Amino acid sequence: MPRAFLYKAAPLGPGAVPLPPPSPLHPARSESAHHARPAATAARYPGSGPAPGEPGRGAAGAGVAGTRTPRARAPRRDPRRYTPHPRDLAPPTPPALEGQSRAGTLGQEGPVSALGQEPLGLGSRNPSPSSGWGWGGLGLSLQGQVLATSPLPKSRGWKARQGPGCPDSFVSLSLCLCHQSFSHSTHEMLSLDPSGPEWDCPLGSKDLEDEGPWGGGSGLPPTGCFPGSWRQDVGLDCKGSPEGTEARAWTVYYYSLLQSCLQQAGLPETQDRSQAPRTGCPGAEVTLCVLGSPSTFLPVLLEGGVQSPGNMLLCLSPAWLMKVPAPGQPGEAALLVSKAVSFHPGGLTFLDDFVPPRRATYFLAGLGLGPSRGREAAELARDLTCPTGASAELARLLEDRLLTRQLLAQQGGVAVPATLAFTYKPPGLLRGGDSSPGLRLVELSGKESQETLVREEVEAFLRSEALGDVLQVAVKLSGWRWRGRQALHLHPRAELGAVVNTVLALLEKLEEEESVLVEAVYPPVQLPCSDGPSPGPGLAVRICAVVCRTQGDRPLLSKVVCGVGRGDRPLRHHNSLPRTLEVALAQCGLGEEAQVAAVRQRVKAAAEAALTAMLALEAGLSAEQRGGRRAHTDFLGVDFALTAAGGMLTPVALELNGGLCLEACGALEGLWAAPRLGPAAAEAAAAPLVETMLRRSARCLMEGKQLLVVGAGGVSKKFVWEAARDYGLQLHLVESDPNHFASQLVQTFIHFDMTEHRRDEENARLLAELVRARGLKLDGCFSYWDDCLVLTALLCQELGLPCSPPAAMRLAKKKSLTQLHLLRHHGPPWPAPSLHAVPCCPLESEADVERAVHQVPLPGVMKLEFGAGAVGVRLVEDAPQCHEHFSRITRDLQGEADHPGIGLGWGNAMLLMEFVEGTEHDVDLVLFGGRLLAAFVSDNGPTRLPGFTETAACMPTGLASEQEAQMVQAAFRCCLGCGLLDGVFNVELKLTGAGPRLIEINPRMGGFYLRDWILELYGVDLLLAAVMVACGLRPALPTRPRARGHLVGVMCLVSQHLQALSSTASRETLQALHDRGLLRLNLLEEALVPGEYEEPYCSVACAGSSPTEARLRLLGLCQGLGIDGPSYPVAHFLSHFK
Repeated sequence: MPRAFLYKAAPLGPGAVPLPPPSPLHPARSESAHHARPAATAARYPGSGPAPGEPGRGAAGAGVAGTRTPRARAPRRDPRRYTPHPRDLAPPTPPALEGQSRAGTLGQEGPVSALGQEPLGLGSRNPSPSSGWGWGGLGLSLQGQVLATSPLPKSRGWKARQGPGCPDSFVSLSLCLCHQSFSHSTHEMLSLDPSGPEWDCPLGSKDLEDEGPWGGGSGLPPTGCFPGSWRQDVGLDCKGSPEGTEARAWTVYYYSLLQSCLQQAGLPETQDRSQAPRTGCPGAEVTLCVLGSPSTFLPVLLEGGVQSPGNMLLCLSPAWLMKVPAPGQPGEAALLVSKAVSFHPGGLTFLDDFVPPRRATYFLAGLGLGPSRGREAAELARDLTCPTGASAELARLLEDRLLTRQLLAQQGGVAVPATLAFTYKPPGLLRGGDSSPGLRLVELSGKESQETLVREEVEAFLRSEALGDVLQVAVKLSGWRWRGRQALHLHPRAELGAVVNTVLALLEKLEEEESVLVEAVYPPVQLPCSDGPSPGPGLAVRICAVVCRTQGDRPLLSKVVCGVGRGDRPLRHHNSLPRTLEVALAQCGLGEEAQVAAVRQRVKAAAEAALTAMLALEAGLSAEQRGGRRAHTDFLGVDFALTAAGGMLTPVALELNGGLCLEACGALEGLWAAPRLGPAAAEAAAAPLVETMLRRSARCLMEGKQLLVVGAGGVSKKFVWEAARDYGLQLHLVESDPNHFASQLVQTFIHFDMTEHRRDEENARLLAELVRARGLKLDGCFSYWDDCLVLTALLCQELGLPCSPPAAMRLAKKKSLTQLHLLRHHGPPWPAPSLHAVPCCPLESEADVERAVHQVPLPGVMKLEFGAGAVGVRLVEDAPQCHEHFSRITRDLQGEADHPGIGLGWGNAMLLMEFVEGTEHDVDLVLFGGRLLAAFVSDNGPTRLPGFTETAACMPTGLASEQEAQMVQAAFRCCLGCGLLDGVFNVELKLTGAGPRLIEINPRMGGFYLRDWILELYGVDLLLAAVMVACGLRPALPTRPRARGHLVGVMCLVSQHLQALSSTASRETLQALHDRGLLRLNLLEEALVPGEYEEPYCSVACAGSSPTEARLRLLGLCQGLGIDGPSYPVAHFLSHFK
């Protein structure tokens, strides 16, 4: 029979944290060390020997090799006949206890308290010796698991019971660190945390063939468990979907839980608006739907209410939802929401009915309790047309500890506990593959008559060096059926017989694709305490790590939250107060800033690697295996143990999951109180998840939309066609060049000469006729090419499609008209746009130039009225320079053929405007219905005078928050002043001592590198936002986008870098560095053609955690590639970005 994965100690990864002296640590044994051991054992486990504290062969006593402890069987109960009511689950009064037994194996009846209760005093000494209670060992539990240590007192007729508790659909993922005093106690150990109580179902009565991984319960919910006062006469019934008595009771239960959470957070009670149904725009609005426990998902719901007001919906019952077949998508269904609690800024919530129902654009299911609700939630999430963040199929994989450990060790390079696994007919994902350090998989041909094999394997495992200095092992079941309902047994490493007996007993419970695990239980890490040894028990710390999937399927650690409690008792989410990592570690003796930072970095790397491995696994699964074409894991929690190896602290991943981690993070963020201020707002655990929900919703809304693109643009706009394919957009193109490469990348290509833009009105009518003649059913029409913006607005007007008015586009397109119009716009309201406009004069003749030099203070700036890319822009200091530059432009740039793509199709008129001192900035805005949805500010380096060519840029801005707000408001006011109410706009400003001053408005998304940088840093795609506005849809954008780092870039010019761009910094070299992640390359021109009126050839940027880090990386790169030089001093251009 196959046996895989020889044990060896996992190597210490980079970033492991050295323990502070004088901690009494035991260095890890060397793999090459060999101890005396039987030959068969030595062959299987190199370096194995007697376990610490284990008697040698032949020694007397239980657990010695060659002896076996008789196994007692637990009485079986048929779950179909045993349906406990919550009232029956309260723990009875403990009976008198007498004597003590050995390690708790299956079938032994020991006193185990209900979760959250301590009637038996497990893990503590009873202060009253007369009560007959001695040291009871450490009682642990894992969401319905019974965890017992040796010794436990016996009882007469005592059966383990578990009280009802808050429903949760995810197992907690946490990192546990135990600190004990120097007075060593062998009973202190790492606590494997239960995520929360669920219904107790005794081992031996397991029958979950019809249940999903959420494990839907039965019976009525607890009553009277939520203190507080709120209205009871609310409309919880959903018209057309009546609920039975039990289902209705659970709906009321969850509504009361929501009100209790809101009340404790200081937020207002939910207002019932169900008597006046919301109408909305079905199919045309973002709808983020959560079906789950309010206490678990409240941080997500409140964050969603801030980022997308009114679009985050909580369904308290599956009856509030309905699946309907999706037209044209066989086997898939749309999810409709008839009733929900909607979330708004400030923690406001409303109970709403929707007529007609809203169509979900994102679904996250998580209900675990209530009659059959787990199955209903799983079925609702399966094969939807909208994106889903959870499915029964993915949960089944996630809940298999053996599978996830092998995945993390093999693909993620994450340390996992030393584990011996006995598996019966393992799933295909577990078969084969490379060996993993510390993992051994033993495939069983059957479940009977395995005593000899089990004894050999367990004995070799207990003697192996993979266990290091571990003194205890845990035996438990693994598989999706056993999530939250398994018995976990702890045994001293020396007691071979007890471990073998427990494994054999659990083997009888296995079904196909399930396993019995024997794993290391790591001893507490001893840290020095500045106050000396504590007289009482030490402290245990749990660290919950939440990691989210972001743009480009990249993982991002969202939050780390800790709980601190007694080291001799189980430490669970609900019996400890959340606190920061720094505070928790300091309480346990690790307070040095550098060491705490190293622990955080190591946890971050391991948690993000865990999600990366899970996403890689999902990528190899079919849609059916994932539970639907759009089912993906969007967030994860990781449960770590912090171990000591070679004097270093290393996190070891125990399991994966997430729900309670979000709940703990919400509690740390001020009991979910909104609004959050300062650092708390920037570090909201649910923020990246909600951003992902919005991003996936936008893709869902836009898939299959038919759009007409006017003007294809050049090489710098190649990303448009790649993005359109990725988003599922159906594009139709109007282009003057019949041989344009994009003609082969669209559904329909319309060749139409539109280079003469002074005929745009006539051309718009002709194009509208062509569109109708071809029978195109368009959802929208847009352009990102400067020359075609006015034509696009006119065409939209002809076709009746959404767009900014043509008059507003003309106003913004002509630069002098923009400034002069805003100068006359004095308000109200105040501040008025006139505060930001700059005096200027239009120039169409030499006479205009002569008049302008007397009206505009010099020095000034001369530029083309309809120009782009800074072509033809020049600083002029006196009248002769003004005349000279006007004559040169009039001579050299007469029409489109002289320099395509810079607006000469509109003519070569110019303007003279006042030169404004200050730093230059770009503000990219997203507007919808005159409302500002998003703004992104970047900083520009000093331009190369006298031509004002852009040299360098930095994002996000380094401006103070007040100055950044001034820039955003100035850009917003200028757009509104010109009548630009809907679209994505780029506004160039200078920040002077008197405030922001307008350079120009580009009524389209920012060019050059801006779209790429904003997507990289904020996860927001301006192209997607632009096409959503073009279709009349409000873009699904976060209200407060947060940058995930910093980018600093420099422009490369053919006139300055021809030699470097032809050798050391060739296109191939730059592309290779981009592919390796060492720089970001944005190619702006196709050929290396020098000229007097040039535009940048490319942009080269570096990323960093700070502007300084990014700047230094870029400077070193430019020096190595030959981009930096005396005539192009990169250090000077980057000097603005400190």
